[in-house]
Amino acid sequence: MEIDGPMMRKGMFFLGFGLWVLVVVALAAEGITVNTSSSGPKVVNIGALLTVNSVIGRSVKPAIIAAVDDVNSDKTILGDTHLNLILHDTNCSGFLGTIEALELMEKNVVAAIGPQSSTIAHIISHVVNELHVPLLSFGATDPTLSSLQFPYFLRTTQTDYYQMSAIADIIEHFEWKEVIAIYVDDDYGRNGISSLGDSLAQNRAKITYKAAFTPGASVDRLTEILTAVNLMESRVYVVHVNPDTGIDVFKVAKKLGMLTSGYVWITTEWLPAVLDSSQQINTDTGSDYSDVMTLLQGVVTLRQHTPNSYLKKLFAGKWKNIKLKETASFNTYALYAYDSVWLVARALHALLKSGESITFSSDARLRKADESMLRFSGLRTFNEGPKLLETLLSTNFTGVSGEIRFDREKNLVNPGYDVLNIGGTGVRTIGYWTKSSGLSVDSPNKTYAKKVNSNSSSGTKRLYSVIWPGETSVKPRGWVFPNNGKPLRIGVPYRHSYKEVVTKDVRSPQGVRGYSIDVFEAAVDLLPYPVPREYILYGDGVRNPSYSNLVAAVADNTFDAAVGDVTIITNRTRIVDFTQPYMESGLVIVVPVKKSKTSQWAFLRPFTLEMWLVTGGFFLLVGFVVWILEHRLNQEFRGPPSQQIITILWFSFSTMFFSHRENTVSTLGRFVLLLWLFVVLIINSSYTASLTSILTVQQLTSGIEGIDGMISSNEPIGIQDGSFAYNYLVQELNIAQSRIRSLKDQNDYINALRLGPKRGGVAAIVDELPYVELFMTYTQCEFRIVGREFTKSGWGFAFQRDSPLALDLSTAVLQLSENGELERIHDKWLTTSSCSSQAMQTDTNSLSLSSFWGLFLICGIACFISLGIYFWRVLCQYRRFDPDLEETQEIPEPESARRSSRRTLLSTSFKDLIDFYDKKEAEIKEMLKRHKLQGNEHSDSPR
Repeated sequence: MEIDGPMMRKGMFFLGFGLWVLVVVALAAEGITVNTSSSGPKVVNIGALLTVNSVIGRSVKPAIIAAVDDVNSDKTILGDTHLNLILHDTNCSGFLGTIEALELMEKNVVAAIGPQSSTIAHIISHVVNELHVPLLSFGATDPTLSSLQFPYFLRTTQTDYYQMSAIADIIEHFEWKEVIAIYVDDDYGRNGISSLGDSLAQNRAKITYKAAFTPGASVDRLTEILTAVNLMESRVYVVHVNPDTGIDVFKVAKKLGMLTSGYVWITTEWLPAVLDSSQQINTDTGSDYSDVMTLLQGVVTLRQHTPNSYLKKLFAGKWKNIKLKETASFNTYALYAYDSVWLVARALHALLKSGESITFSSDARLRKADESMLRFSGLRTFNEGPKLLETLLSTNFTGVSGEIRFDREKNLVNPGYDVLNIGGTGVRTIGYWTKSSGLSVDSPNKTYAKKVNSNSSSGTKRLYSVIWPGETSVKPRGWVFPNNGKPLRIGVPYRHSYKEVVTKDVRSPQGVRGYSIDVFEAAVDLLPYPVPREYILYGDGVRNPSYSNLVAAVADNTFDAAVGDVTIITNRTRIVDFTQPYMESGLVIVVPVKKSKTSQWAFLRPFTLEMWLVTGGFFLLVGFVVWILEHRLNQEFRGPPSQQIITILWFSFSTMFFSHRENTVSTLGRFVLLLWLFVVLIINSSYTASLTSILTVQQLTSGIEGIDGMISSNEPIGIQDGSFAYNYLVQELNIAQSRIRSLKDQNDYINALRLGPKRGGVAAIVDELPYVELFMTYTQCEFRIVGREFTKSGWGFAFQRDSPLALDLSTAVLQLSENGELERIHDKWLTTSSCSSQAMQTDTNSLSLSSFWGLFLICGIACFISLGIYFWRVLCQYRRFDPDLEETQEIPEPESARRSSRRTLLSTSFKDLIDFYDKKEAEIKEMLKRHKLQGNEHSDSPR
């Protein structure tokens, strides 16, 4: 039998084709897609997850479709490979969104764009981790999605971590310390507000209350929440909700009168998403754009910054030509969704260009679920998913939203926000925020350019003026006293001693009285708002309470404030805030004193024996020197020896009282006397002062004369019960605890000081100056302060950390000080004894020579110089004087004899010198004159 050749060839062809089909079908059954073209697959599936009927979905859906069309029409990207978009609607439901996402994963998608919900993103991230399908979300801003737990989650928008940092900087810029967070209670809301709390804590601010409501909460529930919020202290509200229900929050706030002056409303980027996406916000209810703008007057909000680039303008022009769209305009989510599609296309292009293929494989673990009606075995693993993820993270291009590039934490680089203020009929930009420089009026493009060019940021942290609710440009205070019927709980120390400062008063409606209470009441009266308050006594009144424990009670919210004589010290300022000090204070040392016993010889005590001897010696020395200088010239210093001795003694000691009768005629004598009278003046003044002090002095009975003596001593020291002085002495001055005695009141002070350390008392008491001044008044100056204040502090009112009352009351205290009211209150309660303001008088030591040796040295030098000059003149005269001239003036002398007539010291006897000195100056001059004339006559006679 013969087989026809053509028929045989035709049969072989169909046989080969059939075998090929069987192989392909078999491979397909195993879940493997085979590329039949060396240029890549003809079609690649990408998915999209979003809530179509939502504010974000109505902008994002047309943007994603437009992006897919643009990619498919651009042959430079993916070539002949066609992107096939598979879109699933999550229906604004976490459950339905999860089901839709699982169904999408069955379509062998290589990547998924979305979801916009952080809740769905959390669930689907676990799925894509197993299937190796990258998830590019344009709207899930929950900061916790950036964790290492979700490696296949890639955020193509900004994380709320940066947005909350921007809000925290705005709050710091306006110097608010407390905010209330209003948010939707889901992953998006909870984690965003948690990030806000962390950012505020870095700026020493905090969230005082978290007002959460479930997604889709009713108006009644919102009204209940905002009513409770309105009764609280803070007036700064941060609203972090979904765009579809956010406007309802402001409608309720409007009904409650919470959009008026004094309120601050800050929203996250959901609000610009609503305003930017359409002129018609809610066509169902008839709320148009102008009505919503009127509702939102004064609100401050943030919007993700996208530069006004050429690409963005092209997209805006393209948006106008999109027919299947439900909004007249778009929001920033549409821009990020558009760029997400292009990011996937560029990454696929790079992946296929590198020779990789697109294949999927079944997971053996899912085959065990075949008996389930959910058919999980239909989910397949994307084999090239890890390489595609790596390519996505390394892709860098500029899109309609700006630069698309990821950092090491898989966040977009160069995050930035526009700070917007709604006013009038529009929205105006009042500043920007960037990661590098914080708040600034410079756009992020300029800020990051400065950082690149100069490696530094401008650091300018400012905004343009803001129009707040109520159409005011005045910055709201940000808080009011809570209108919830709860008064301010004020802890007041129930003192046992010094009740003038603060104590219990059963007759007063307030229940307390004293200096501190009057100051606080006067300060509160100056506040521009009422402060309901309740004074609560702290302590039992038997002993003074511990002030450190009182401050700790304020810190742990037992009290809202502490009013009293609370000293401001470092350890306390770490846990509470203090007002401006209303009373200066500091630790001083009090010791007992006694009157000195005077004696009949008290007049000798001002000077030491050495001083007396030197002073008396100088009296005699100066008198003798003046006598020498005046003897030849002054007749009052001549006469018999006994008279001259009396003159020397009288003149010397009469200068002590400036009552000397003798006149000085010589220049040298007057010079010496002038210096000596100056020395006498100083000595007299010092003697008078010292003697006065000795006769009125109070002597210390303790060896402690100041802080150094107290530290070096081993004697016991008393302190006031409950005072911070105990910790200061032990911790700062290292004084042994065994030396310290706690004393209850003034009577204990007096008894302990009178007994002294030897009889069970104390050597000194350490207490604050205001208490010591009162103590002096009680004791009528029986005790004295020694040394100076060795701490500088003051009394203030303590409030919980970051309480705005502390700042306002500080201003009020300054006003009291300036208008004199603070001094009047002080004089009313704290009268000061005259002895407390006197300088401390202690044992006066006798004045010694060391205090005056300089004066004596000057006077002594002056005396010796004057004597030297005087004796040099006398010797010069004596050398020219010839006592024999008068006897031999008739006998001529030979020339040689006359030449040798000048006397020399060697030929002079002491007696001749004394006789010459005893002659009057006038006689000597006359004799020398005659001698000179006779010498001239002899020289003119013939030889």
